[in-house]
Parts: sequence; structure tokens; C-alpha cells
Amino acid sequence: MEVQSWDSLRNQARKLEAQLDEQMVLYRKLVSTKASTKGEATESDLESWIERLLNQLKQVNSQMQAWVSSGGSEMVSHTLTRHQEIYQDLTQEFYRLRSNLRAKQEHASLLDDFKELDRTRLDLEEGGGSEQQNLLKERASISRSTGQMDTVISQAQATLGALVFQRSTFGGINSKLSNVSSRLPTVNTILSAIKRKKSMDTIILALVGSVCVFLIFIYWLTK
Repeated sequence: MEVQSWDSLRNQARKLEAQLDEQMVLYRKLVSTKASTKGEATESDLESWIERLLNQLKQVNSQMQAWVSSGGSEMVSHTLTRHQEIYQDLTQEFYRLRSNLRAKQEHASLLDDFKELDRTRLDLEEGGGSEQQNLLKERASISRSTGQMDTVISQAQATLGALVFQRSTFGGINSKLSNVSSRLPTVNTILSAIKRKKSMDTIILALVGSVCVFLIFIYWLTK
């Protein structure tokens, strides 16, 4: 695979971020106005497109990370950090908005079920019949079970999104620490020297303290 230049990768990242900003504006409007109980084609297509863009941006960031690890400057490292933060913010907001949308759809679905149950109850009160009452109870039980399953699925999707986001964050932190260690080996040497000096100072203080106590003890015996 051809190794791309830093400028090429940075331009790709900016282009993807701009496209994501545009799609997120549309998605925010959709979430704020959505009242349908079922997902529509527009909603599904928009979510799929945003996920595709996020995945592409993640891949570009990974290539930029590899480029920095191979010997990029400090300024380049700061630029990469900024692109990673943008990716994390967009990912987190997308998962939050999608979770809110699923919750609104579930709420609307439950309202529709209650309305249907009310209509069926009125029909039964007018017509009667124990068999119809049993069917009504069974339908209500199925509706409650379905609503609970949808809620659990929505919560699981939100949790998965949070775990993916945390994994990406921790991976970025580890790569940054490794990069700093490889770029600044002198820092490790200085820290080790400081630790050795601190240990030596502690030993010297302990010896001086012991000598002082011994001299005081001798003085007390000869007094």
C-alpha cells in the first residue's frame, strides 16, 4: 500500500470532518423533529452514511498516527491530537443522538399501543365476549414484552457505542505515551537519575540521624 504524505492525510481528515459536520446538522434536525414509531429509509440511510464517514475518519487518523510515530515533529503531533479529539467528539455526539432517537421512537410506539388497547377495550365493552377479552390481554402482554425488549436493545447499543469510544480514547492515550517515550529517551534517564539521587539523600540523612543519636547517647552516659 502506498504511503501517503502528511499533507494528503490532513486534507482527507479535514474533508471528512466537513462532511460529517454537514450530516450531523441534518441528523440533529431529524432527531429533534422525529415522531414516527418506525425507522424510515431517510433515517437509516443518514445513520449508515455517518457511520461510514466516521469509520473513514478513524482510518485516516490511524494512518496519521503511524506517520507521527515514525518521526513526525511536535507540531505535527499536536495537529494529530486535534483531529483525534474532533473524531471522538463527533462519535460521542452521534451515539448520543441515535440513543435519543431510539428512545423517542420507543415512547411513540408505546403511546400507539396504548391507543390501540383503548380502542379495543371500547369495542369489547360494546360487543362483549370472554374470548375477545383473552385476546386483548394477550395482545397487551405481547406489547409490553416487545417494548421492554426494544428498550434493552437501545440501551445495549448505547453502551456498545460508549465502550467503542472509550477503547478508542484509551488507545490514543497509550500511543501518545509510547510516542513520547520513544521521542524523548532523555526524559527517562533524567527521571532515573532523580530517583537515584533521592534514594542517596535518604540514606545520608538516615546515617546522619543515627550518628547524632549515638553521640547524644554517649554524652548522656558520660554526664
